[in-house]
Amino acid sequence: MMTAIKFENISKQYRLGLVSTQTLSHDLNRWWQTNIRGKEDPYLKIGDVNDRATKGVSDYIWALKDINFEVQQGDVLGIIGKNGAGKSTLLKILSKVTAPTTGRISARGRIASLLEVGTGFHPEMTGRENIYMNGAIMGMTKAEINRKFDEIVDFSGVERYIDTPAKRYSSGMTVRLGFAIAAHLDPEILVVDEVLAVGDAEFQKKAIGKMQDISKGEGRTVLFVSHNMTAIAKLCKSVVILENGLKTFYGDTNNGISTYLSENSVANTNNFQQINSKEFELKDITICNRKTRLIQNEYKTNEELIVTFDFLIKCTISKFRCGFDIIDQSSHEVVFRSFHNDINPINEYSPGNYKFEAIIPRDLFKSEKYYLSPIIGIHNVKSFTYMDLFLPINYINILGINSTFGENRPGMILPKIEWSENNL
Repeated sequence: MMTAIKFENISKQYRLGLVSTQTLSHDLNRWWQTNIRGKEDPYLKIGDVNDRATKGVSDYIWALKDINFEVQQGDVLGIIGKNGAGKSTLLKILSKVTAPTTGRISARGRIASLLEVGTGFHPEMTGRENIYMNGAIMGMTKAEINRKFDEIVDFSGVERYIDTPAKRYSSGMTVRLGFAIAAHLDPEILVVDEVLAVGDAEFQKKAIGKMQDISKGEGRTVLFVSHNMTAIAKLCKSVVILENGLKTFYGDTNNGISTYLSENSVANTNNFQQINSKEFELKDITICNRKTRLIQNEYKTNEELIVTFDFLIKCTISKFRCGFDIIDQSSHEVVFRSFHNDINPINEYSPGNYKFEAIIPRDLFKSEKYYLSPIIGIHNVKSFTYMDLFLPINYINILGINSTFGENRPGMILPKIEWSENNL
């Protein structure tokens, strides 16, 4: 199979806070070494690994460091990693938004990119004008764009607003039209960052279906960045995991997702500082057996569990809420979502320490492996879905409902349902 994209020793270095080296002598030295002597930039030899959670010793950081891999034509590659891992930087280099500090990328064919909401849009132009402008940028003729125009508008679902300036579009409408343009103007390589998370569930499903058609039916290549493991599992043949600017995994999708979930479980990293804002700070999350209050590695299917959140509320909040998704590891599907105020109304919280506890009932799950992903925020204001942090839950089949049945039943959960029987 032909190689569509080849990343060769790609690295990207930034200086924190400043564009230049801050001193005239450093700038002159860089210019002398690189332009006159033809040597390597002397400041490439220094620099910290890009770990945003720790204070480094250097003002230089490597957003990416020595990235090497190939993508075959027609493949759909998922790129996953925590926020700040270098995913968007890699796609920006591929899309020629920025240049690599070292290394090179070889790509066959035209590249269409959707890196953030409004990419390639002029706010004063109408949707119609932006379609033609984007097509022209990609090297398409007006006749080629005319043939695709109705299909683009129909897919985007913004026909009523096609002659309205893009500045009046909502973020969802902008993403819809932007994706429709990128996917329908016949690029050989389609690059999609996390922007699809802005769209509604119906559009996300539609967009993933289109990307599948592009790769399988038309033999084009797709690079897809997402924190949604369900979408990655459905769409991608293989994945790359980036961590602190380094490539830590490249291979099969299921193995990659399992590796990513395991490496980023809260039980292993205890990295709660990521869940911190000016309004609140998450101190701890635990899962334990309700009866014994013991934190274990495995639980029986007939045990009740308690999920506990410990918070510091920093200021008065009227709509604070916390919750979680329970995610099946094998299918990467969300089994269910719960918030602390699902039954009780939202209360106003004054500054102080708080503990929230949720009881997961017994006889609900199958004997499988699950992950808990916290969701915390201020209702209808902002929400943080921490897809980078997971708590593993390993259920074992001892005295549980599974031992009652001889067959392996389908379904994501296996609850005990109460039945009645009457002889009429």
